[in-house]
Amino acid sequence: MASKILTVGFDEAGRGPLAGPVTAGAVILPDDFPFEILNDSKKLSEKKREAAEKIIIEKACWGIGIVDEKIIDEINILQASMLAMKLAFNQLQEKLHEWCKSNGVEEFLLSGITDGTKCPDVEIECRCEPKADGKYPCVMAASILAKTCRDRIMIEMDKKYPLYGYAKHKGYPTKPHREICHKIGPSPIQRMTFKY
Repeated sequence: MASKILTVGFDEAGRGPLAGPVTAGAVILPDDFPFEILNDSKKLSEKKREAAEKIIIEKACWGIGIVDEKIIDEINILQASMLAMKLAFNQLQEKLHEWCKSNGVEEFLLSGITDGTKCPDVEIECRCEPKADGKYPCVMAASILAKTCRDRIMIEMDKKYPLYGYAKHKGYPTKPHREICHKIGPSPIQRMTFKY
């Protein structure tokens, strides 16, 4: 029996914000996945992202990696994004054999595709492609998991630090976010190596 090629899609969320973690998703989609629900996470409404997330979690083999602002400051945002992808892949691997069994996949080879210009340090053949999150369903799915996970974290952070408005801007460098940092100082989840 020929081995089935399973493609792992990788993507991250949160490279640009001034606060909070960077998150990443790693996803393998089954052949019977409802692909029409997918798109680049930035092009989906919050409601559609959350609906898609439920189906991805139910049907796909997936993992999520989270790297906090302290590590981002230590190793830089690019390295932190790659680390989040590696952590997501490690989590996916823990579920892989069980998922293959329940999806009737007996023999398989893994390959990866990453959105962007750099691949994470994972032990499979991986290629990177700019704008992959708008072309490949498995990368779209990874971008959705990364975004919904990060948004949830920032909504929780908003409860802890309500003055910063994290539920609204999710830590991105909006004018109100910059202004509050200048007015009262950085919050405990600020990325101190980023200019605000």
